[in-house]
Order: sequence, then C-alpha cells, then structure tokens
Amino acid sequence: MITKTYINSISYQIIGCAIEVHKHLGPGLLESVYHSCLIDEMKECGLNVKSQLYVPIHYKKKDLGGVLKLDLLINDLIIVELKAVEQMIPLYKAQLLSYLKLTGKPKGLLINFHSENIKQQLVSVVTEEFANLNEN
Repeated sequence: MITKTYINSISYQIIGCAIEVHKHLGPGLLESVYHSCLIDEMKECGLNVKSQLYVPIHYKKKDLGGVLKLDLLINDLIIVELKAVEQMIPLYKAQLLSYLKLTGKPKGLLINFHSENIKQQLVSVVTEEFANLNEN
C-alpha cells in the first residue's frame, strides 16, 4: 500500500543520493553530469529510476501529440527535476507542478546542484493525490 510515509521515505533516499553526488562533485558542473551520477547513486540504493521520460500531453481527454520530457521518475511515484543554475526562479517550480498534474504523480523534487548546500535550495512539492493518501 502506498502511503505518505512510504513516499516520504523514498524522497529522503533521493535527497541523500543527491547530497552524496554533490559531496563528491561539488557545484559548477553541467546538469548532465549530475544527472548521470545521480542515476547511478539511486540505482545503487535500490531505487527504480526512469530517465528522460517522455509524457504525452492530454487536454480534455484528447492526446494532442506533444510530449514533455521529465528528468527522472523514481519508483513510478516521484518526479525529480534537476538544475545546475545560479538562481532558482519560480518558473522551475511551476513546471514541476505542471508535470505532477499531467502525470498524476503525488510528489516532486526540484534539486539544484549549483549551490553550496543542496538542502537550502531543494524544493519539495506534493499534490492532492499525496494529500489523499493514508499516513502509514
């Protein structure tokens, strides 16, 4: 059974993996470098990772043919969007919220590797699907 506690425990693992990657690489590299290393780290932790996942755009129950490309989908529950930017802007969070809405996933994480401390710029977003889950 999928619960808030289960999803949060996976989030905790993902964040731990991101911190580990950041500890070894530091800030200032390309997003693609962090992307590859984070995938490897998460797989080593036993997480199911899908990378560069294409998601069709459905509007009013019609497939419009367009697609979105998500950075990472973990355990088919959590969308992870990666950045390596000097400044986080509201658009990044808005995009993550849209991805969550279009996919029906309960939680998303926005991680910026171009920072001194990953946790300070980490953005965690939950949806109504998450709110409707049992705690344990």
